[in-house]
Amino acid sequence: QVAIVTGAAQGIGKAVALRLAREGARIVAVDRLGELAEGTAALCREVGPPAIGHTLDLARIGGIPGLVGRAVEVFGRLDILVNVAGILQSKPFLEVTEADWDRISAVNQKSLVFMIQAAAARMLEQIPAEVRAAGRCSRSYGRIVSFSSISGRRGRALQVHYASSKAAVISITQSAALAFAPFLNVNAISPSVVPTAMWEQNDREKSRILGVPPGQAMQEFVDRIPLRRAGTPDDMAAAVAFLCSED
Repeated sequence: QVAIVTGAAQGIGKAVALRLAREGARIVAVDRLGELAEGTAALCREVGPPAIGHTLDLARIGGIPGLVGRAVEVFGRLDILVNVAGILQSKPFLEVTEADWDRISAVNQKSLVFMIQAAAARMLEQIPAEVRAAGRCSRSYGRIVSFSSISGRRGRALQVHYASSKAAVISITQSAALAFAPFLNVNAISPSVVPTAMWEQNDREKSRILGVPPGQAMQEFVDRIPLRRAGTPDDMAAAVAFLCSED
């Protein structure tokens, strides 16, 4: 199978790309940090299957059709899309600007819709005509997994724009699942604390706003988790691997 993974330069996206490569998928590792995306692709190739890096800033949705086209040109098809790319900002509600709102929603919400649209269109084209005509099938012909956040399931006093964008991911996922059933499986994962560069940024911003020592904001969040530990990128990658599997 062929998988596009966005946000693949580091953190969860990198772990997802490597896990899917270990499962045998050919990988298109996508990130605005093109050199790091190519680094992830190189690691995937070490695992075994072919992989390529692709540079794309998802805030500019005009590049999305070219991304899907390149995946098909290189590998001949597209079976899996994993939307990991996202950005975060912590800022008091009264200080959030229109520019802040637009920047977060452009990547976390708007690009998600058009990534799913472009990938789903290609996946549907690959379905045998007789299956599409029947309007039902016994297996999925494509998998789409997007990353929301626990912040998408409740408000955040310091993240109104981020939390609302992640709530939108849940709604977009539900809409896509309805639109493309029964041919494609569409799901979302909503992590809590996963130590990555994004969470380090979150901790720094909250520490500055709240006037607490670095690390305290993250630790207080972890303390509320019943397992008393943060998640890991590999935890998230395992969930993606399951959702993209025949199971």
